[in-house]
Order: sequence, then structure tokens, then C-alpha cells
Amino acid sequence: MSNRKLGVVFASSEAAPFAKTGGLGDVAGSLPAALQDAGCEVVVMVPKYGTIPERFREKMVHLCDFYVPLGWRSEYCGLDMLEERGVRYIFVDNERYFKRDQLYSYFDDGERFAFFSKAVTESLQHIDFHCDILHCNDWQTALAPVFLREFYQGMPLYENVKTVFTIHNIAFQGQYGDKVLSDVCGLAHIPNAARQLYCGPQTVNFMKGALCYSDRITTVSPTYAREIQMPFYGEHMDGILRDRSSILSGILNGIDMVSWDPRTDQSVAANYTAADLNGKKECKAALQRELGFEVRDDVPLMGMVTRLTKQKGMDLVQYALDTVLSRGIQVVVLGTGDTCYEDSLRYFDWKYPNMAARIMFDSDLSRRIYAGCDMFLMPSLFEPCGLSQMIAMRYGTLPIVRETGGLKDSVQPYNRFTGEGTGFSFANFNGDEMAGVILAAADVFWNNPVEWKKLQVHAMTTDFSWRRSAEEYCGLYQGLHPEA
Repeated sequence: MSNRKLGVVFASSEAAPFAKTGGLGDVAGSLPAALQDAGCEVVVMVPKYGTIPERFREKMVHLCDFYVPLGWRSEYCGLDMLEERGVRYIFVDNERYFKRDQLYSYFDDGERFAFFSKAVTESLQHIDFHCDILHCNDWQTALAPVFLREFYQGMPLYENVKTVFTIHNIAFQGQYGDKVLSDVCGLAHIPNAARQLYCGPQTVNFMKGALCYSDRITTVSPTYAREIQMPFYGEHMDGILRDRSSILSGILNGIDMVSWDPRTDQSVAANYTAADLNGKKECKAALQRELGFEVRDDVPLMGMVTRLTKQKGMDLVQYALDTVLSRGIQVVVLGTGDTCYEDSLRYFDWKYPNMAARIMFDSDLSRRIYAGCDMFLMPSLFEPCGLSQMIAMRYGTLPIVRETGGLKDSVQPYNRFTGEGTGFSFANFNGDEMAGVILAAADVFWNNPVEWKKLQVHAMTTDFSWRRSAEEYCGLYQGLHPEA
């Protein structure tokens, strides 16, 4: 048996700190370094967007350039490389597709990311790297496993490349008119490919292609892996996922334990640890003053940092806020989203002195909320993984979550008989049930401070590092290449 490290090409449409719109960017910015620490050799491939800060662009080294066959055309592709945190990031350069003001939401996104997927597969011939695993993420890279199988099999370089596809949110699948099948993808003349990409009359689904062609499918929590095999969560892909359940697994995401650390965070009023929580009291008092609340240590302060959408459970929040606020609990909500929810929160802010609606994006305030609150609310309709509940626990702020996806997998509900737990949870998407759990949590805060502190310590000492996730991914890769 060889002791050679497995070579992983990690393809993502975004990666922090270069370009990020959401959780995928966090994953691609953190997981690859943890994979290397766990024993893999990793190269990350991302588009060279026009929005990448100049401080990164000026340090990039040009590797090569070539042309990528895409349907009836050939498109220029340049490869630039930059090392960050010990990981090589290779940027796919094509200014016509990527030199724009934002990452997504253009009329030609289907063509842009079909090009990116094809460029990733074509690039394996042009980079000095032995690829054992091509790990693709979400619909923007979903065509890469299809291209690999249909256009590159039989070439010695590609013969042993195995594909892994990770679903970060199955609600976004990359669906386009079937013209892209011939005009962009060049797959219309291959009956098997066309059959597996169609998802309805004249509609092509990029993600469906990856679900049919990949050697392994993963998603970002074990519970979400089970949920997406059901019609309610599966977004019409549940049948395929049930058929391929033997190769589907859920691996819980992690968080950056260095960035999110109450011992060193410079954005909060005072630093603290699980062994000494005095600084957290200072953080709470400072946040109460900032929000215009009465500064009282004996009043529970509950926060939310979220997009204001139905998916994030805002219907339940609207329903339950009167009950919660009338009991004296202080509440702060930070975020932007749908107008109906923004206006509703402004109304509660006007009506109750113990309610603060901050309809904005403010990363420093989000950190002060994580550190200064006693409770953190996440009542999501669905949540593939979720990071906020892990961050809240890291800061000793106990999460109140609905038992779905990664929220169920990461939060251990309080057991009043054993004292175990890292937060509180409820099962059904029901406003009364949520309000009842919030009040039950407040009751522990008010009447059992010893138990409350024990829960905080449990939460703060839970391991949510990427190390745990990386070891699971490396085991999955090893299963595809047992000879390595």
C-alpha cells in the first residue's frame, strides 16, 4: 500500500477571503487548510472575479493560459495562483465571464458556470498536481463530474479521478432552458447525458447532473442528508437522492475557531473564557447600553443575526414576539431581508422598549450580539447546516433552535433531569411551541443560574473546529482510493 497523500482539487464558486456571499465561501476558505492538516494535498479552484481585492490580485502568480472547448466555441482561460494559509488557490481567469461587479445574478450565469466547470476539468492537464479527488460544490460546479465522465474518460490523466459533490443548499440547483445543453455544454448529442440533465420539458438542471454522475454525494449535516430524501425538503431531487442513498452522507460543517474566539475577539467589550465568564457580563451590559435597553443582569437578552426570510423562521418570530416581549425578555434582531419582515420588526421596535430592530448588515455588531446575549434564536424552516448557532455557543450564548438540518445535529437540548445540553430546541414549525421553549429557557435563566452556567460551559467547550469535519472527508476520499 502506498503512503502517497491523496491529491484533492476543491472546486468552488467562492472562497473567503477572496470572494464570498455566504456559507459556501466560508467552507472553501476554511476546510481546505483543515484537509491539508488531516493529510491530503489540496488545490482550491475559484473564478478570478473582478471583485477580488487588489491586495490579493497583486500577489497572484500567472501559471499558464489555454483555450477551453465549450459547445461550438473555444474560450480563453488563464490560471493564476496564490497561496493563503498554506493552501494553493488557483484562480480561473476569463474577464468576459468574471470581471463583473458581483458574483451571481446575471442572465448568462448558466454559461458562466458551465465554463467554470469545464475549465476546472480541462485545467487538470495544465497544473502540476496529481488529482485523485475532484470535489465540487453546489450547482456552479455541478457540471464538472458530467464533463469529466463524458469528455475526458479514457485519457490516462483522468482515469483514476473520483468525484465528490457537496450540496450546501438544495434549493439552488442551476436550472436553465435546454438550449444550453447544445449551445454551451455540448452534451445534446449524448443521449445518456441529456436524459440525466433534463428535469422537465425544455429545462436542464445542473445539480441533477452532479447527483447522477458523482462517485460520492455529501451534504453539510447528517440530518439534512436524511431530510433531502423527503419530498418536503428535497426540492424535486428527493427521488434521485433516495436512489443514490448508499453514496450519500452528511458531514457537519465547522467554524473558524481562531476567528470566533471570545478570548481574543477585539470587537467585543471584554474578553472571557469558559473558565471565567465575568467578561461576558460586561459584554451584555455594553450591548444593553448600545441598544437603549435597561441595563440589568437579571433580565434575559435574546438575539438573532439572520436574513429576514421565511426560511429563517421569521413567520414564527412575527407570531411569538408579543408573547416573548410582554414577559420582559429583551430582544435584538440584526439583519435585512423581505420588506414584510423588516416592517414588522420596526413595529415591534416602536411598540416595546425591550425590542431593538437593526435592519442592516453590521459584522462588528453581530459579534457584540453573539458575545452580549444570553440566548440566540434560530427557528429555521430548514437549515442545511447553519453556523450562527455554533458561533453563539462558542461565545456562551445558548441557542434556541428548531430541530432541522444542522441545527438538530449541533445543538444538544437541555435535559433538566441530567443537566446535559448546550441549548434548547423544539420540533415543529409552530409559533406557540417556539414561544414555549423560549419561556422555558428564560425560566432556567431566572430560577436556576447554576444550571445555566453549566450549559454555557458545555456549549463553549464543544468542538466545532474544521479538524473534525476534515477527518471525515479524508476518510470518504480514502474510501474512493483504498490503494493510496
